[in-house]
Amino acid sequence: MFTRIFGKPKEQANALATLDKLNETLEMLEKKEKVLLKKAGQEVEKAKEFTRAKNKRAAIQCLKRKRLYEQQVEQLGNFQLRIHDQMIMLEGAKATTETVDALRTGASAMKAMQKATNIDDVDKTMDEINEQTENMKQIQEALAAPIGAAADFDEDELEAELEELEGAELEEQLLAPATAPPVAPIYTPSTATASASTAGKQPMRPTAQRTQSTPEEDELAALQAEMAM
Repeated sequence: MFTRIFGKPKEQANALATLDKLNETLEMLEKKEKVLLKKAGQEVEKAKEFTRAKNKRAAIQCLKRKRLYEQQVEQLGNFQLRIHDQMIMLEGAKATTETVDALRTGASAMKAMQKATNIDDVDKTMDEINEQTENMKQIQEALAAPIGAAADFDEDELEAELEELEGAELEEQLLAPATAPPVAPIYTPSTATASASTAGKQPMRPTAQRTQSTPEEDELAALQAEMAM
């Protein structure tokens, strides 16, 4: 399993060895490039000295060697670019191989688990679960059934009695006394005189009519008074 996840040991070692070799070569080329750049700079300084000494021929030779060094530096740069390209391709191929191996390992594990899980075993397990559920349901129904004197009660008779109670309640509500008619105001001579004197000043406001309270309202008011104490 671990071999498939991380790749075959031999191929893994070969890929790592190749990457190490490329890294070593790249470091060597970088060192050579630095040396050549240093030599090219030295040739420029020599050419300046020969120029100050009026030795034109020697100065030109120094510049020619500088050009050769620069050409080698450019060539080394191309070599480094190719090595970088090779390393990128090799690392990509290594990652691809590891990914494929990991996917192959996952597929094999899934296949092994499917073999270990038989469809007949699954059906048998589900049947057992359904049977246990039905048994538990029957046990709960048996525990909820009435026993003793409560088991002898007739449900139909109880429902009929409940309907009679509901009918009696509705009839009592219909026969309840309606609210008393409004009481007409009583006029006395003094009130009549006062009314006549203020008739021209402002209109009469209707007097609020008080209705007789029902027994239910009296009972509610008494209960509120007891709670307030």
